[in-house]
Amino acid sequence: MGHGTNRIEDMSSPNNETATTVRETVVEIHSVCLPPKKTTFQKLKKRLGDVFFPDDPLERFRNQTWRNKVVLGLQSLFPIFTWGSQYDLKLFRSDVISGLTIASLAIPQRKEFVLILKFILQGISYAKLANLPPIVGLYSSFVPPLIYSVLGSSKHLAVGPVSIASLVMGSMLSESVSPTQDSILYLKLAFTSTFFAGLFQASLGLLRLGFVIDFLSKATLVGFTAGAAVIVSLQQLKGLLGIVHFTGKMQFVPVISSVINTRSEWSWETIVMGLGFLVILLTTRHISMRKPKLFWISAASPLASVVISTLLVYLIRHKTQAISFIGHLPKGLNPPSANMLYFSAAHLALAIKTGIITGILSLTEGIAVGRTFASLKNYQVNGNKEMMAIGFMNMAGSCTSCYVTTGSFSRSAVNVNAGAKTAVSNIVMASAVLVTLLFLMPLFYYTPNLILAAIILTAVIGLIDYQAAYKLWKVDKFDFFTCMCSFFGVLIVSVPLGLAIAVGVSVIKILLHVTRPNTLEFGNIPGTQIYQSLKRYREASRVPGFLILAVESPICFANSTYLQERILRWTREEETRINENNDRTLKCIILDMTAVSSIDTSGIEAVFELRRRLEKQSLQLVLVNPVGSVMEKLHKSKIIESLGLSGLYLTVGEAVSDLSSTWKPHSQP
Repeated sequence: MGHGTNRIEDMSSPNNETATTVRETVVEIHSVCLPPKKTTFQKLKKRLGDVFFPDDPLERFRNQTWRNKVVLGLQSLFPIFTWGSQYDLKLFRSDVISGLTIASLAIPQRKEFVLILKFILQGISYAKLANLPPIVGLYSSFVPPLIYSVLGSSKHLAVGPVSIASLVMGSMLSESVSPTQDSILYLKLAFTSTFFAGLFQASLGLLRLGFVIDFLSKATLVGFTAGAAVIVSLQQLKGLLGIVHFTGKMQFVPVISSVINTRSEWSWETIVMGLGFLVILLTTRHISMRKPKLFWISAASPLASVVISTLLVYLIRHKTQAISFIGHLPKGLNPPSANMLYFSAAHLALAIKTGIITGILSLTEGIAVGRTFASLKNYQVNGNKEMMAIGFMNMAGSCTSCYVTTGSFSRSAVNVNAGAKTAVSNIVMASAVLVTLLFLMPLFYYTPNLILAAIILTAVIGLIDYQAAYKLWKVDKFDFFTCMCSFFGVLIVSVPLGLAIAVGVSVIKILLHVTRPNTLEFGNIPGTQIYQSLKRYREASRVPGFLILAVESPICFANSTYLQERILRWTREEETRINENNDRTLKCIILDMTAVSSIDTSGIEAVFELRRRLEKQSLQLVLVNPVGSVMEKLHKSKIIESLGLSGLYLTVGEAVSDLSSTWKPHSQP
């Protein structure tokens, strides 16, 4: 905390010599005012508004005609009405380019294309990651983007299946239900989990409870994502090695054991082809990372790899049966699946738990991606609208044979690089998927599973952000510890428990901040009325007769006893120091409350008790600069009256100056 200086300097140099005379003026003492009076209803209204409506969504409706209010209401509910009225052919051209595949690679000068078949392949691959039929991944790339384009507030978010949500759903459901032995029940639970994920997400948006997802800190997500990426990568060894009987568990040790114990199933043809295409995909990814203008190379490589690998498998299909392929994929639009939603008590808890966890993860990723690209393009994304859009999208998807979808970073990045201007790019992308579903499905019959494994492996490697982990280590060791708990929890225990461990560690960190707040000893910077931390500012010095302390947190029931004991300990340590150095006797404890944003009845009682215990030691307690709400509670509790006229000041400087002037000049040092 810094205060304005009352120092006046008189400088003169008659003989080109500088003489400085500093004289201190009498410091004017200001009164500490109470905040304006408000009724309980007014306080509650303001508090609820700050908590649930920090963006004041009704502000735009004020002083508007009924017609304008209806239009604004439609724009709030359906963001498509906001930009739809300004849509033109130029914007449509950009969206079409970013939403479709320019199949001809003979036009290298055009870098704006998006290889939508890469997204189709991602959908197939991520569906397999969730232990679902590949066609479900395609269904999930058709309906959700259409819903989001109407309800979403982001112009660049590209919607579809993502690796983390797919992994979590696959791991959680497969622990209780086998996706191979009981595939129908597994599919029902996947759709039901998607429904509950959407219901949870939409509820957060409607009730404006988006702060719930803030409990997933950056450190937690870095560790969780990296751990999940390692698990996903190890799971792809099944496809790259040609293993048939592979473990359904998602932990590091069982997966490695399964790989070793099934050596007899390894197929050298699959290994050679899989590693070859994996090297190609990783190389093109590295080129695009080094030279962002060549992003189209990494975007085109999955499609080229699929085409080549499919042709190879087709040509050698009579010579070897060692390389497994996708097989038949049904043509046609998404079949309705509302009748497959499973609300039986036997597995309802599993579906709800899976839905909530995948809902939180997908919501966190989708909003983070949307805000990232909105920041790059200088516009804002409404978090609550995004929650509702993603929630309704998943609820509708669960009734149309889709599983959990959200905004994908890789899709959105290509969308932006290709020049997307509005959410119409999602409609164009969905239209291309529609064409694929209706006419192109037979082309994927001989697509080998190894190429899907290679595509997934290439995609998830980028999720291991070691640079972010190193930054956490440098900046905040506790955050790094949280990151490692999340990483090893996912890797060794399980995906949901690993996430729970990391969230638990984050909550412990919050509790530590609340229950053990920071306290500082202040000193005066010579020649000024500024008081700062003695440890932080070496030039700051103690003021004889005073112990100046600052509390940097609210004072509540969780920390009131600790703060009381900590301040008394500061007092004992200061008296010991005074005795050792034969300094002036300690007379006053000044408590700077500038950073105390709130106080409850337990905190007030602690201040009462602290004043009483200090009085027994002939020490005066002085409070400095309590904020409005704290001042109001102190006034109502009569503590201000007990402190007296010299017990409350606006600044530390005023308190020191005024109290020092009342002490006898000849007081003993």
